[in-house]
Amino acid sequence: MEYLIGIDLGTSGTKTVLFDRTGEVVESAAVEYPMYQEKNGWAEQEPKDWWNAAVSTLSAVIQKSGVPPRDIKGVGISGQMHGLVMLDKEGEVLRRSIIWCDQRTAEECEEINRRVGERRLIEITANPALTGFTASKILWVRNHEPELYEKCAHILLPKDYVRYMLTGEFATEVSDASGMQLLDVPNRCWSKEVLEKLEIDESLLGKVYESPEITGTVTKEAAALTGLKEGTPVVGGAGDNAAAAVGTGVVRDGKAFTTIGTSGVVFAHTDKISIDPKGRVHTFCCAVPGAWHVMGVTQGAGLSLKWFRDNFCLEEKRTAEGMGVDPYYLIDKAAGRVPIGCNRLLYLPYLMGERTPHLDPDCRGVFFGLSAIHTKYDMLRAVMEGVSFSLRDSVEILKEMGVSLSEMLACGGGGSSPLWRQMLSDTYNCPVKTVISKEGPALGAAILAGVGAGLYPSVQQACDAMIKTNPPQEPIAENVPRYEQLYQVYRTLYPALKDEFRLLKNLP
Repeated sequence: MEYLIGIDLGTSGTKTVLFDRTGEVVESAAVEYPMYQEKNGWAEQEPKDWWNAAVSTLSAVIQKSGVPPRDIKGVGISGQMHGLVMLDKEGEVLRRSIIWCDQRTAEECEEINRRVGERRLIEITANPALTGFTASKILWVRNHEPELYEKCAHILLPKDYVRYMLTGEFATEVSDASGMQLLDVPNRCWSKEVLEKLEIDESLLGKVYESPEITGTVTKEAAALTGLKEGTPVVGGAGDNAAAAVGTGVVRDGKAFTTIGTSGVVFAHTDKISIDPKGRVHTFCCAVPGAWHVMGVTQGAGLSLKWFRDNFCLEEKRTAEGMGVDPYYLIDKAAGRVPIGCNRLLYLPYLMGERTPHLDPDCRGVFFGLSAIHTKYDMLRAVMEGVSFSLRDSVEILKEMGVSLSEMLACGGGGSSPLWRQMLSDTYNCPVKTVISKEGPALGAAILAGVGAGLYPSVQQACDAMIKTNPPQEPIAENVPRYEQLYQVYRTLYPALKDEFRLLKNLP
């Protein structure tokens, strides 16, 4: 039997999963690690924590499974994107990694726009300058820690540091590199123009591969630590969302997925590059060679429901504990008893500002239409509907850009809710399916490893063999026009409140 390993390097922890070649889980293991926030808006992690977690989980799945290491044909890595890992010429870590959610680099984003030009930056990198991306982090270190920057010989992304420790190779791949703001996304290579204008030496960066390509093999030292066989191929892998796309089979035109986690994502595959000149959605190279993905983001998706649960559903939490069920199960049932439209109550899910489509850090959450007839359950369902409408905003921009959407998959914690999936189906007016496997990015990384190892001729054929889906939830005909009316009112609220959000921010 042939086996594949997917390593999913997340923000809260690393999960490693051993699959057989049909996509069935054989064994899995996970290890958590801390995030350091020394100042408001800062977020850092220790790269060594990622490597120790990878070693621990690899060892665990190989030992527990009893699978002979020679039968493991490849390793793929999925990773949190945008983090900055800096190594000296000996390959030693110079400082903690500044990770994706760090917000310290507003001035550096302005510097990038001055040096490259806002419009030119979007033309080359397909995205506006954002504090979360890697380029601004590099400039921050250069501006604030110049002596340390002088010692820097290698710049890597989080998963690519684990790759280096496994293989000794300094490498990355196109999907993750797209989030550095240094890649020429249309041409899938480092942008000499951006690097020159930002005065970043290209020699600091790793070689760029396509996601299923073999980037190196497991060294003797790494084999001794992990239990893998020396010489096992390690493929490019992918950034977390790109890996999740492979793990859900979103690898052909017309396919998309919606994730409702803390944030929400609408992610669509496209064989032809499409860039939003307004920068409202992200365009990245995807894990399928020669193709791209377009992605819209709702900042406060599942976060909105968690906020409501923690502040207004204490009774449901206590009842759920007594019943031995998840509180969200009871919340779902309660929301399902409320009519569509929540008795004319709408919710804007802007608890953390908003990315798509507004790019506005100052907007905030709103209940609109609140009256004395409303109960907390009307508000509960309004939260779920408001998140659905926010995700629909991303769908509308993708359609505007010519990206086709004929099949939608749902994943993340919110995607496990039958009620929320039906809302999405009715709001998008398209079928919504789920994948049987819950491993998402780890499965995607393993599929890429299977292609690199030669078990499958293409990413698409590997997905056909390794991914199984549940029957779709179809739109309910009478619900579609009701949600459409509500969505059209929802769309008018942000423009009406935009200036007031700024006034609110500036109050003493």
